[in-house]
Amino acid sequence: MTKALYYGDNLEVLRESIADESIDLIYLDPPFNSNATYNVLFKSPTGSDAEAQIEAFEDTWHWGEQAERAFDEVLKSANTNAAELLRAMRSFLGESDMMAYLAMMAVRLLELHRVLKPTGSLYLHCDPTASHYLKLLLDGIFGAPNFRNEIVWRRSHPKGHAFTRFASNHDVILCHAKDITQTRWNAIYNPHDPETAAQQYSLTDENGRRYQLTSLLNPNPDRPNLTYEFKGVTKVWRWTRERMLEEDRKGRIVVPREGKGIPRYKRYLDEQEGIPVSDFWSDIGIAAGDERLGYPTQKPIALLERIISASSNANDLVLDPFCGCGTAVHAAEKLGRNWIGIDITCLAIGLIERRLKDAFPDIKFEVHGTPKALEDALDLAKRDKHQFQWWAVGLVDARPFAGKKKGADTGIDGIFYFSPDGKKTEKGIVSVKGGENIGVNAVRELHSVMEREKAPMGILIEIALPTRTMEKEAAAVGMYECEAGTFPRLQIITLAELFQGRKPKLPLGRQAAATFKAAAREERAKQEKLDL
Repeated sequence: MTKALYYGDNLEVLRESIADESIDLIYLDPPFNSNATYNVLFKSPTGSDAEAQIEAFEDTWHWGEQAERAFDEVLKSANTNAAELLRAMRSFLGESDMMAYLAMMAVRLLELHRVLKPTGSLYLHCDPTASHYLKLLLDGIFGAPNFRNEIVWRRSHPKGHAFTRFASNHDVILCHAKDITQTRWNAIYNPHDPETAAQQYSLTDENGRRYQLTSLLNPNPDRPNLTYEFKGVTKVWRWTRERMLEEDRKGRIVVPREGKGIPRYKRYLDEQEGIPVSDFWSDIGIAAGDERLGYPTQKPIALLERIISASSNANDLVLDPFCGCGTAVHAAEKLGRNWIGIDITCLAIGLIERRLKDAFPDIKFEVHGTPKALEDALDLAKRDKHQFQWWAVGLVDARPFAGKKKGADTGIDGIFYFSPDGKKTEKGIVSVKGGENIGVNAVRELHSVMEREKAPMGILIEIALPTRTMEKEAAAVGMYECEAGTFPRLQIITLAELFQGRKPKLPLGRQAAATFKAAAREERAKQEKLDL
């Protein structure tokens, strides 16, 4: 059994941790700069997203060393089709933001092709600004004959641009197979509309069963082996003579117009599984209601359930290399699949951990790459200050305040929300200090920020034990009283204490619900019928 989350660059994780031809199904919804808030993982209770903007991929939108390196790796790869295609794209697009994005995607798609089983499929979710370029990349890497579908998902009602062009309301999902001759496929059906079904199956037999008469003719006129006389009519038939005679013995073949017409097949409504799902998906809306966890780009679970049900079986291994808020791994767990999720921010991994444990309280999975001990945390602080801060604020159920290119330091690393009376929402401030020689000024600075922001509570997270002077300064800030009790307004907690399971003294019963919306508890589903 494999159920695991990985924090890190998915290119490195794929190369170091994912074996060749080990994955049954890949779904990826990579961020793109056509939407400035694509990387916003959540909004505040007031609806603002500025405080929670995480721009983990900002370097990929501009041509530079990273894009040049990715481009070079593709040119040196064994896939000459992909290399030539990307080179042609660069000659057309130049060193543009789009070209930087395509180079980043190409080198990763090569790795995804490597890890996919021969029976596997890849679904790439994108928008119309990049779908045509990505389709070419996929054709080059997977081979044009292995293209299966371009799915159009009508994600919402039409909005925007109405005065300048047709309003937009769809995303594109491109599906390619590793080997189209071996691909796993489970047919998906929508239920019949009762009114439409009554019109289409308008006839009834002696037992009251509804049916319709359908054609027995073959759409291919050049089939000599299926050309023969049947009931006085010579045609190119859909079935062999033996099959036709068998269906006739069952009473399933009818000759209309008093026995003088072309034989037709009696198709019963109650034998039909439904209407096969097409490549235009208008029956799945955006995530809403209890499913909505506050992530602006959150995809509905039903969308991922359809993809996973169609292209994998129970216990298969599903991979999402840009797992974001974790909808794909959530759907995979619900449907009894194994799964791997990868994300480049500690924040996303922490959010998915919370989501999965809320939805499936008995779940067991591994998490790789995030700190598991104090030494790991110190190493992360040295390597990436911002990732360290984002990870640390998650330990106290808070949200990161801003992305790493938001300008001057505001003294705020994280924010948590709580509702002391169940009505009014209050804001608390988190400050994270990764150095080992933190003095009383850190307490005074946090207190000053609390006053400036009119925040009644604050948390200072640090590595070393606080000095006696720091403790006295924090105590002098006073106490916060509410229905849930009395709490120190400014609290200091160390990473060692957090690793030991200690939490700040907060009105947790309401604070957690105000900061993060919990995922609804799920029952694991069973897929009754699987067609290979």
